[in-house]
Amino acid sequence: MQEAHDPYGALRQRDYRRLLSSSVLYTLGIEMQAVAVGWELWLRTGSALALSFVGLAQFLPVLVLALPAGQAADRHDRKKLLMAAQGLAALTSLGLAAISYGEGPVEWMYLCLLMVGVARAFNVPARWALLPQVVPPHLLANAVTWNSSGFQIANVAGPALGGLVVATIIPAGTYLLTALCALCCVGLTSTLRTHKVPPPKETRSLQTLLAGIRFVWQTKPVLATITLDLFAVLLGGATALLPIYAKDILHAGAVGLGWLRAAPALGALVMGLVLAHHPPLRYAGKTLLAAVSGFGVATIVFGLSDYFPLSFAMLMVTGALDNISVVVRGTLVQTLAPEAMRGRVGAVNIIFVSSSNELGAFESGVTAHLFGPIASVVMGGYGTVLVVLGVMALWPALIRLSLERPTKANQELPAPPEETLAPPVEMP
Repeated sequence: MQEAHDPYGALRQRDYRRLLSSSVLYTLGIEMQAVAVGWELWLRTGSALALSFVGLAQFLPVLVLALPAGQAADRHDRKKLLMAAQGLAALTSLGLAAISYGEGPVEWMYLCLLMVGVARAFNVPARWALLPQVVPPHLLANAVTWNSSGFQIANVAGPALGGLVVATIIPAGTYLLTALCALCCVGLTSTLRTHKVPPPKETRSLQTLLAGIRFVWQTKPVLATITLDLFAVLLGGATALLPIYAKDILHAGAVGLGWLRAAPALGALVMGLVLAHHPPLRYAGKTLLAAVSGFGVATIVFGLSDYFPLSFAMLMVTGALDNISVVVRGTLVQTLAPEAMRGRVGAVNIIFVSSSNELGAFESGVTAHLFGPIASVVMGGYGTVLVVLGVMALWPALIRLSLERPTKANQELPAPPEETLAPPVEMP
């Protein structure tokens, strides 16, 4: 007899609740900081290129350091690594506060944003690999879903609170609040009781460093979903241009900017709660492809809208649909990755995510500089729909993907001995 689905199974785990609280608080601070940085740079420079460099500055460290960080998460204490990354994030926020309050050069802000990227490069693989050490295997999918919901809660509250602080106080106050959030995260993480995992027996080499890339390449369900998410958000994301929309198109001010940034997260939160109360998606592939297509269409409507309620609603729709992709991809990666490789596989995942988000912000700023913000967003929406068609052509089996069977597939994946990898997993 099949065991009843418990939508709150992961939340009943004491250490998972603390890890989740730490993640939510960290994201809350980062989102507040993002609103302040975007608003301050737009006011000081009036340049779309200046906004694009925000994404580039945070992406480059992830590109360079994520793989070594993933290997470190597989070989060293993941909890200590996560605490160190959170502490670095606190220091960078304090640096931004000092630069903002003293009206220092804009270039110094980008230097701090580079360090934010360094902190993220180590934060995400360590936190990702730490998750299976605080929840039992049968609750991983539920934990991934609640992770996504918690992330979206922070993405709703963070921008709204950040916009309010920027509008009523000064940007420097937002940076100080972000530093405080990161320091509280260090305290929460330090209290985690984790299941110790012995480090892998493999020797350090270029081959083991790249093991996560090879695993993703050979595991077609993961490769297909990551690729779809990468190019869809890379082309269709409009977050970097929201300061322009808030000030010059929708005339909503700093508070409106905060709500616009919160809108996708609000939609994703609603979708996350729906997904958490249902068993794993049976028709995950079809649902995923439909969701990403809808994401592109909603992006097009947002790009053409000059009416704030409609723009807000379309951003909510993009967040709700994008969360389906997040849950599907996250569940596959967590359940199919062998324990000895979770950090490195998580590092590859964060490279793809940063490519879609931070590099996508750079792409949006450049195209907005060349063609205008409206054309940039609309072309990105059309590009997202074309990406769906391309992925369907490359991986037609993605249509048959189901999340009801990832645990069985995981049992067929032995941990990689020495220098070898687990055998590739094909989609059903």
